[in-house]
Amino acid sequence: MSKKLLTVVLLIAGAAFAANPPAVNYYSAAELQQMGQKLGAKLNKAKFASDNLEKYTNSYTMLAHREGTGSAEVHEHDADLFLVVQGDATLVTGGKIVEPHTDKPGEIRGDSIEGGKRQKLSAGDVIHIAPNVPHQLLIENGKPFTYFVMKVTD
Repeated sequence: MSKKLLTVVLLIAGAAFAANPPAVNYYSAAELQQMGQKLGAKLNKAKFASDNLEKYTNSYTMLAHREGTGSAEVHEHDADLFLVVQGDATLVTGGKIVEPHTDKPGEIRGDSIEGGKRQKLSAGDVIHIAPNVPHQLLIENGKPFTYFVMKVTD
């Protein structure tokens, strides 16, 4: 991933809290990859691990690592901004969540998505998912996929 792309993404993400930013945070591509490798050693039985990085007034950042398909989800109040650090996946957006259940207030999860649009993702790609949009990452078992996430609350 180029330093220019990372700089652009961080500047765009900064706009979400530009009115009163509590701090400036910089993560180099090498740091994100190293952090992702450490997360790979912490995988739970769902083949997922994450670390929250910083919390701001209406957003927070985290680094996530998967080595298997995640659940389908809808965030009623949060937008997601992903920057793919490492690996390949397919993102499914839209459609309808199969077997939906409320995981916690404002968070709906399910087994999969029926219908929806598929988008291949790889290192350097940037994705914005608005609130209330069903989405799911499909990842080949055992293949590492690391992504920087900014969650922005509406």
